[in-house]
Amino acid sequence: MAFDEVSLPARLAFGSTGGVERRTEIVTLASGHERRSTPWAMGRRRYLIGANLRSLDDMAELTAFFEARRGRLNGFRFRDFADFKSCGPGASVAATDQALGVGDGAQTVFSLVKAYGDQGRTIGKPVAGSVRVAVGGVELPGAAFEVETTTGVVALDAAPGVGVAVTAGFLFDTPVRFDADRIEVTLESFGAGRMTAMPLIELRI
Repeated sequence: MAFDEVSLPARLAFGSTGGVERRTEIVTLASGHERRSTPWAMGRRRYLIGANLRSLDDMAELTAFFEARRGRLNGFRFRDFADFKSCGPGASVAATDQALGVGDGAQTVFSLVKAYGDQGRTIGKPVAGSVRVAVGGVELPGAAFEVETTTGVVALDAAPGVGVAVTAGFLFDTPVRFDADRIEVTLESFGAGRMTAMPLIELRI
């Protein structure tokens, strides 16, 4: 699957709307009772961008970004300002924000995750330089671990002891692609126009 490690410029996403969708399959029985199930372990994010753009320069930049991604073909990074931190939107990132696992004396590789209740979302696109890691509640210096920013994998220099908690804090982007192969701009005056909202959909990475 083609993915470009580039971010959509934040100003092109101002005024965007979006949220999480789930897939629930419901069968209504003759008795009126229901059987409900879902094939998805986690929800999938969808967004609409571009509808609030009025500057022709901004529209041209979004069109160029769309062309560079070849429409729906290539994925890219998107900053969801409602959900881009390991902590709450108004809090500061801390090395103890999210549990990554428990040491067994041998494992040194852990994947970044963010918990939503009792569900865990794998974070595959952390922001470079933002990841903080703690072992047993004590934050590690940056030289004591490495982060693969294209996969969200954290490699520690030393394996945590048996039963010792590994936690992390971070900023992250959501991997998405355009969900349309057409972009439309209406010229309303010199230097100003209107763009049809462009849909984005989260990618499973």
